[in-house]
Amino acid sequence: MTPITTTADLAAFCNQLKGQEFVAVDTEFMRETTYWPKLCLIQAATRDIEAAIDPLAEGLDLEPFLEVLRDQSILKVFHAARQDVEIFYNLKATPKPLFDTQVAGMAAGFGEQVAYDALVRQMLKIELDKSSRFTDWARRPLSEAQLTYAVADVTHLARLYPMLRARLDQEGRYAWVADEMKGLIADDNYDMDPERAWKRLKPRRHTSKYLAVFKGVAAWRERTAQMRDQPRNRILKDEAIDEIATQAPLDAEALDRLRSVPKGFSGSRFGPDLLAAVRDSLRDPEAYAPVLERSRSPSSPAAGAVVELLKVLLKARAEDAGVASKLIATVSDLEMIANDDAADTPALTGWRRDAFGADALKLKRGELGLVLDGARVRVVEVRRAPRPAAD
Repeated sequence: MTPITTTADLAAFCNQLKGQEFVAVDTEFMRETTYWPKLCLIQAATRDIEAAIDPLAEGLDLEPFLEVLRDQSILKVFHAARQDVEIFYNLKATPKPLFDTQVAGMAAGFGEQVAYDALVRQMLKIELDKSSRFTDWARRPLSEAQLTYAVADVTHLARLYPMLRARLDQEGRYAWVADEMKGLIADDNYDMDPERAWKRLKPRRHTSKYLAVFKGVAAWRERTAQMRDQPRNRILKDEAIDEIATQAPLDAEALDRLRSVPKGFSGSRFGPDLLAAVRDSLRDPEAYAPVLERSRSPSSPAAGAVVELLKVLLKARAEDAGVASKLIATVSDLEMIANDDAADTPALTGWRRDAFGADALKLKRGELGLVLDGARVRVVEVRRAPRPAAD
């Protein structure tokens, strides 16, 4: 197979995609040593046509394919799409509408975060050759084995989609997947604004001084990583951000005393800028510190026990429905429900309420019970004895 390397050939291929119901898409990229993912190959296929696109080819303009991704009339099919979506989000072409076969597999009963090769094995009865998975995709020319491996991913994906869609439609669960897709393509998932970088971490304190420095240092690291195109942890480890926020060093000597900061860091090219970020954060910590939501952990021993019961109920209801429990509710959702019958959580709305949330509230009220039947937990209604009549 020969990859597409010219804009004219790419435009011709994309013209063939117009009017298609869907296009299966995959990418090969590298980011082990960079902040921004380096897009090395794009694969695309429908029921009838397929191609590999070489984004590293000199003079190639990806715009014809990006227009396909933006085309609302064509469904874009990916597997485990988050990193692919990030790449195209940065190219101003978030794939919409989107169908993720990993999420669909979870709704169709194939387990938690089902791997692509497992889905292909179970649905298509094909064993994938993964020998080219970790090859150097940036090196040119690409080998025939690499191209064959890469394009096979989307040809199988194009076969999987109609089968999964039919299964979801038959079981009335396509809306479940569509609901998940709204969250997957939300801009907030891919916003790399340095001032929001602290949200990907876990602050351990709640004082304004700590949070201001935590936010400021996280923003400094994010800006530096973006500017230098290096992974965040190559600039500064996550644990160092917490220690710096706790100690708030204002000079080189104080910075060098921190255990999580590399020896001699203050004298490196990063040291002065980092200290400046700390000082800037402390100019008005009350104003700069982010508002941190308090932990949603159980507020009492009783609530903790309720969470454990809800976990068992969730597992039972997920098994009954043949759907991955993670798709229905998270531990955080269970903690919120344990503390508040009207908690603002997806588990108490829409299809999740029907599948689990309503029963979770009944369990809290003592209207449902959990019974061990061999190796399986059954959910049973609790019949309350009538109160004796008053004398």
